[in-house]
Amino acid sequence: MNGVALSLSRAIARVTGAALGPYQTAVIRIGFSATWLLFLLREFPHRHELYGPDGPWSHDLAQQLVADNGAFTVLMWEGGGTLWFEAVYALAVLSSVLLLLGWRSRTMSVLFMVGVLSLQNRSIFMGDGGDNVLHLMSIYLVFTRCGQVWSLDARRARLRGEAHARGERRADRTGPLLWGVLGAVLLMATLAGRLDGDRFVPALLWAVWLAQGLWWAVGRWAPTGEPRILLDVVARVVHNGALLVIMAEACLIYATAGWYKIQGSRWQDGTAVHYPLHLDYFSPWPALSEALSASGTLVMLITYGTVAVQVAFPFTLFNRRVKNVLLAAMILEHAVIAVVLGLPFFSLAMIAADAVFLPTSFLRRLGEWTTRGRGRLVRGGGGRGTVPAPRAAPEDAGTARVGFEA
Repeated sequence: MNGVALSLSRAIARVTGAALGPYQTAVIRIGFSATWLLFLLREFPHRHELYGPDGPWSHDLAQQLVADNGAFTVLMWEGGGTLWFEAVYALAVLSSVLLLLGWRSRTMSVLFMVGVLSLQNRSIFMGDGGDNVLHLMSIYLVFTRCGQVWSLDARRARLRGEAHARGERRADRTGPLLWGVLGAVLLMATLAGRLDGDRFVPALLWAVWLAQGLWWAVGRWAPTGEPRILLDVVARVVHNGALLVIMAEACLIYATAGWYKIQGSRWQDGTAVHYPLHLDYFSPWPALSEALSASGTLVMLITYGTVAVQVAFPFTLFNRRVKNVLLAAMILEHAVIAVVLGLPFFSLAMIAADAVFLPTSFLRRLGEWTTRGRGRLVRGGGGRGTVPAPRAAPEDAGTARVGFEA
């Protein structure tokens, strides 16, 4: 019993003492914001047909569907006008850029979620599996502290710490201003009845807004007292819980896909991969598709290998070496799907979800390589000294043993 109690106390201390996986959540933030941003930019010329007033799924049909399923979308706040649609689309692009850079990550993650849900729920028949993953992950990101590293937030925190060490005090005016403006918009939308229907998203918006206000107030008047310690513990627990949900979601996606494939006759006889390679819609490079499908043995190996990797992956998380091998195989598989089948955004979304399992040591090395490359680019290739990649703060440097360790 003493051993069990000691292990339990260590687990509780680990969960409450640090926001785990800072590098993994940073990669998830960058991956999903970049995926959505690239999609919005690529479809910019066709945005009116996909989600706007010129689409086959008209505003009236969308309004009826939203009234029936209660889905959240700010595009229904107006009568289908072009000006309001353009404003929402611009907000989705801007929030994606700022979240990618890690500027005010908490606020931008909320606006990012609003942009994703608003466009996708407006025209639900325009999406695919990658859009579903992005839809879910945009909600989970709100609960994470995804700007601990590789972000403008981390840079601002470092500069503030250096200024504090010099005895200087830098007041944050941008944060309270954003909080006040967004609070006013949220209040007006609530009073106007725009948030009626789906209860989860409005409740989440209000909860995040109130929590941010409380966080700022405590940081202002009791930065080292017990209220701040309590808020830190709550934030870490919420972050770690959201990270666990993201990991479970990724495992569920692969396990479900794998077990459904096992039930299909074409997957059982090893010919399933052959058919999409001969569909014009999934053949951006016909010569490449023909070359892959020319060998029946190769098609059979890819078919059975895909099922085996997807079914086995959730069971390998406690063996880091096997997990890393299967993780590399899945990332390679999605890269091949992006090129051969012409599904880049689906593949990017899945690779971003896979990133939660990448080893911390690899991500740190990746950050160091990126820093060195950036330094050489800035100096035009001169000089060998480089600035090391930023690391997480000591209190947040822990990594979950399942899926995170090298």
